[in-house]
Amino acid sequence: MKVAIVHEWFVDYSGSERVVEQLLQVYPHADLFAVIDFMPQPLQQHIQHKSVTTTFIQKLPFARNHYRNYLFLMPLAIEQLDVSSYDVVISSSHAVAKGVLTHASQLHICYCHSPARYAWDLYHQYLNETGLRSSFKGFLAKLVLHRFRNWDAASAQRVDFFIANSKYIGRRIKKNYGKDSVVIYPPVAIENYALSPAKGDYYFTASRMVPYKRIDLIVEAFSAMPDKKLIVIGEGPDFEKVKELAGANVTLLGYQPYDVLRTHMQQARAFVFAAEEDFGITPVEAQACGTPVIALAKGGALETVTSETGVFFDTQDKNSIIEAVQRFEEKESSFNPQLIRKSVEKFNQIRFRDELRQFVMEKYHEFRQSL
Repeated sequence: MKVAIVHEWFVDYSGSERVVEQLLQVYPHADLFAVIDFMPQPLQQHIQHKSVTTTFIQKLPFARNHYRNYLFLMPLAIEQLDVSSYDVVISSSHAVAKGVLTHASQLHICYCHSPARYAWDLYHQYLNETGLRSSFKGFLAKLVLHRFRNWDAASAQRVDFFIANSKYIGRRIKKNYGKDSVVIYPPVAIENYALSPAKGDYYFTASRMVPYKRIDLIVEAFSAMPDKKLIVIGEGPDFEKVKELAGANVTLLGYQPYDVLRTHMQQARAFVFAAEEDFGITPVEAQACGTPVIALAKGGALETVTSETGVFFDTQDKNSIIEAVQRFEEKESSFNPQLIRKSVEKFNQIRFRDELRQFVMEKYHEFRQSL
C-alpha cells in the first residue's frame, strides 16, 4: 500500500505536526507533501528528516514568514500537488490539505484538526479582531474568505472518509461540510509528563498568545484577584496587550524551554484554559501531571476534563473565571492527582497509532473490494 501524507505547512512543531509525526510512525515509507516547508533543521527529526514536496508558494516573496497572506492562492496551489501514483492519501488538514486532487481508484482519508476557523465559526470574530470589518482592505478580506469558504465546502466532497480529532470537530464537519466522521483523538505524549502530587502556590497557563486563546481574559481575571498568583508562559501577537493587563501578581515568562514549561505545569495548583479549542492538548498534558484544570465549558475540553479532574466556567469573561477559581478552591482538597492522571492516559500515542492503523486498513480493504 503506497501512502502519501498531505499536510498544510511545515513551519514549527505543534499539534498538527505531532499527528503527522505519528502517521509516519505507522507509515514510515510514506511520502510527504505540503504547501510550504520551512521547518527548522532541529525540528525535522519529528518528520524523520524526510524531503517534502511543496507548491509554488514555497518560492514566492516573503513566504517563509508571511505564508498566510497567500491564503487566496492556496486552493490553487494544493491542487497542483501530484499524488496520483499513491493507493492511499491521508491529508492532515485544518485549511487546504484536504483539497488535494485524487482519482476514483485512490482512497482519500482526511484527519481533520478543524474546518478553518477564520472562514467559518470565527469569521466575524476574526474580522473584528483584525480591524477588517470595514475599509477597502476589509472588503478584499471578505471576498477572499467568501471564495475560500465556497472552495472549502466543495473540496470536502473529494474526501472519502473524515476522521475528526474530537466529537466537537465532528459536529463542525457535519455542519460545514455535510459529511459524517469518526473520532480518533490526537496523540498526546503522556509519558513525558510525570505525575507530581506536590503542588505550589500559583495558578498556571501556557499558550501562543493569539486572540482566540483568550490569555488576556485569564490575566485580567487574576489581576482582579491580587491574593492569587498566576504564571503565564507563551509569546505571540497579543503579548504586549496581555502585558498591559497584568497586575503585580501575574508573572509573564514569555517563551520558555519545554522543561521549564513542564515543571511549572507539574507544580501548579491548577491549569487555567479559556479557549474554545478543537481538542486542546495542553489541558490533557496538565492532567497527565496530576494538575486539575479550570476550563471553558466549550469545545474539546468537554471531552477531556471532568468534574473529578477540574472545574468549568460557562462564558468567556473575567467574572466567570473569577467565580470558577473560587469554586475550585472550595473543592481543591478533593482532587486526586493519581485519578487525574489516570483519566487522560487513554489519549496516549500508542492508542492513536493503533486506532488510525485499524481504521485505514478497514477502509482500504472495503474500498478495494468496491472497485
